[in-house]
Amino acid sequence: MIVKNDDEMKELAWEFGRNLRGGEVVELRGDVGVGKTTFTQGLARGLGVTAAVSSPSFTIMKSYLGRGGLTLNHYDFYRLDDAGIMKKEIAESLADERNVTVVEWAKDVAGVLPAERFVVEIRYVSDEVDSREVIYDTGY
Repeated sequence: MIVKNDDEMKELAWEFGRNLRGGEVVELRGDVGVGKTTFTQGLARGLGVTAAVSSPSFTIMKSYLGRGGLTLNHYDFYRLDDAGIMKKEIAESLADERNVTVVEWAKDVAGVLPAERFVVEIRYVSDEVDSREVIYDTGY
């Protein structure tokens, strides 16, 4: 699917997020600045999160409370030389069915992530400055 701006990205992700029930894992793939956090903001809104969602690039992880006791755990491993040190924390998030776990830059923890996960790849569309292609893949 092609989105032409951040509002369309958030709307697409809102639709995705409102259908999540807990226990899901979402791996976000894409270049720096392509819109992974923007996608997460829309997904969070779909989960009923009312807090402002920002990138966890410097804090590694941020949690947000959503509807019905759901928690969004948003991880960003871009700044870690070895994200593998976070494997235990990721495993704990995955073990709780009330969590929706979103992971950016997941290469170093891929072995911990379940095969049954959503993979969302976001790419720039070369002929339009703000347009991006969003591709979903799922092992569910």
